[in-house]
Amino acid sequence: MKKHLPNAITLLNLFFGCCALACIFYGQFVAAFWWAFAAVMADYADGMAARLLGVQSGLGKELDSLADMVSFGVVPGAVYYVLLARYFHPGEGSGLVYEAMPGFLVSVFSGLRLAKFNLDTRQTTGFIGLPTPSCTIFTLGIMLIYTFDSFGLRQLVSAPVFLYACVVALSYLLNSEVPMFSLKFKSFTWKGNEVKFIFAVIALAMLFFTREASFSIVILLYILFSVFQHLAKSSHSA
Repeated sequence: MKKHLPNAITLLNLFFGCCALACIFYGQFVAAFWWAFAAVMADYADGMAARLLGVQSGLGKELDSLADMVSFGVVPGAVYYVLLARYFHPGEGSGLVYEAMPGFLVSVFSGLRLAKFNLDTRQTTGFIGLPTPSCTIFTLGIMLIYTFDSFGLRQLVSAPVFLYACVVALSYLLNSEVPMFSLKFKSFTWKGNEVKFIFAVIALAMLFFTREASFSIVILLYILFSVFQHLAKSSHSA
């Protein structure tokens, strides 16, 4: 029975992602956030369960990629598509909006990243490029800022220039060669997890001060920290 538990959690990730996707297309953005958040939690939990139970398998790895493609590939692309569609065709509820279609480039490059990740033996303790869950969390933050007009930023985050820029930047970062530390805890000891604990404290502080906008801010800080850390190491080795 225990060998099936991690795969069941992975399938929950897929189920939650499908529910988030439906909510996005119906404009139920707060509900979409909670379904997507549940998918993120399931993504963290399945790997932890597999390690604790010692039941990692090839099937689990394949299921994880398929679930991630929906929850962390299609979902963020759908957010950009819907936000762009609302800008170009406000009030219209049917028909494909061609100006919004570039939003799904995030989904395309997420699929490329997930395929490359399965073949890349370098990404065992950290990541090369932006992980798809981080891309999704950043995008969910944009969606919430739009929903609640956080700090009066709705006009900014709904502007096509901003949204297209996010799509291009995320598509690049997903498949970049920039090393990024993993946010997953394999254990809860301080040694070896110092950066993760510090970053978790920063994330909680951002959540307190910037509320729903914190999700995008935290991922932006994560990207900047990783880039500066990479540049520092490169200059030192040079």
